Amino acid sequence: LSQQVVNLLNSLLGLLYQEYRDKSTRQEIETRRLQDSQTEPEENSASEETPSETEAASTPESKAAPQISLLRNSTSRFNLWQDLPEIRSSGVLSILQPEEIKLQEAMFELVTSEASYYKSLNLLVSHFMENERLKKILHQSEAHILFSNVLDVMAVSERFLLDLEQRVEENIVISDVCDIVHQHTVNHFSVYITYVSNQTYQERAYKQLLQDKPAFREVISQLELDPKCKGLSFSSFLILPFQRITRLKLLVQNILKKVEEKSERESTALDAHKELETVVKACNEGVRKMSRTEQMISIQKKLEFKIKSVPIISHSRWLLKQGELQQMNGPKTSRTLRTKKLFREIYLFLFNDLLVICRQIPGDKYQVFDSASRGLLRVEELEDQGQSLANVFILRLLENADDREVSYMLKASSQSEMKRWMISLAPNRRTKFVSFTSRLVDCPQIQCVHPYMAQEPDELSLELADVLNILDKTDDGWIFGERLHDQERGWFPSSMGEEILNPKIRAQNLKECFRVHKSDDSQRRKVGSRNRQ
Repeated sequence: LSQQVVNLLNSLLGLLYQEYRDKSTRQEIETRRLQDSQTEPEENSASEETPSETEAASTPESKAAPQISLLRNSTSRFNLWQDLPEIRSSGVLSILQPEEIKLQEAMFELVTSEASYYKSLNLLVSHFMENERLKKILHQSEAHILFSNVLDVMAVSERFLLDLEQRVEENIVISDVCDIVHQHTVNHFSVYITYVSNQTYQERAYKQLLQDKPAFREVISQLELDPKCKGLSFSSFLILPFQRITRLKLLVQNILKKVEEKSERESTALDAHKELETVVKACNEGVRKMSRTEQMISIQKKLEFKIKSVPIISHSRWLLKQGELQQMNGPKTSRTLRTKKLFREIYLFLFNDLLVICRQIPGDKYQVFDSASRGLLRVEELEDQGQSLANVFILRLLENADDREVSYMLKASSQSEMKRWMISLAPNRRTKFVSFTSRLVDCPQIQCVHPYMAQEPDELSLELADVLNILDKTDDGWIFGERLHDQERGWFPSSMGEEILNPKIRAQNLKECFRVHKSDDSQRRKVGSRNRQ
């Protein structure tokens, strides 16, 4: 099989990882659409696991699915394990159970996608980083910030890929790959944390170079136009390591869903997944740490305390939400008065452990007149109060800056803004729909069909094919969701996804999610209660 594997991987290297990843996730969306459209699914399709990147292309359902234009080109069909001539001629396909064939595809996909990823990394280094014109333009420190430790990342990917290839060559039926994933994650993948933690510096340096150095801008544009890049931007190459480490965790999840329960392969998959999750979390924290610190320093400079000063900057504190609301003036008996001064503007800074209530004053400053611990906040929605009191809610501070209980009647600009404030202020308040962590048999779900980049701290960035439980929704087009594969929560526009209507598919998604996370069952509620905070 050795030469066959080499030939296959060489042919796959024609696909850059960005292309491979985009096509595979879109195929996954199409397959799930077809499954969802079957109002009375057959027993075997109802229990179908979430399709993998390569498996999706092999199922009869996906062949019949309405194809996205990106996938219409016949040359884009993925190379499958079962398409290898040695596999077809060996007769092994008639011996293996369908579940084992799916598992083989899931494991083989991890190998082929790593080959595609390595191809893109190699292009980032050889085409961009080692370009002589670029080297002359960039100062050594600028080049270091821009490319960070990408050489270490590429070396780790190469070593990882060689071990995976060797495993595939050992036998026409792959024994396992998750043991290799586990070993490399524990021993080598810390290079990803270093690279991803540099992301904030990297993005800032890139923008600054584009702005300050016309020669840099010109060379990058010319390099991007090279046919090797296939129309992809330089920045899409820079972000590859973060995308890959996240995707690798999902590929292991996909294997985990297909292995036999209580088997040795399930054990190695769970171990690999646990270690990958640790690395991914460390990457996320590394990205957030610097931007959070800078943001806290900036906020501290803008605040002037009318009450006893509260130290804002803390290593364990970060901003969850900020913005303007309208506070109702006067006693409750004046609620029905329709005067222009019924409400006045206030400004809230909500941190993970503290609420600061201010009024904006000249000079882009904010005067703090009250504060409270976030754990001592309660919210209550006002209903059927008429148009003048639409989107109004009560915020209670059980113990404010003066050690007494006070209430504020606050008006938001829209229904979604009101709900977003209420959920941020009181995160343990019951939402419209119950989270999957309650182990409900069913819950509304949505799959992402358009990627979304979070614009505010309480929003959730989405990748194509993400599946989320819908916890709340608004009439003006926003959804509060919990992503199944990592239990991250946040708001996003409803136009980014399509609701999954088939209850059997929703139940299967939940079942798979429980299985993937059963190794850390004791911590699920802790993780689920955190926002992207």
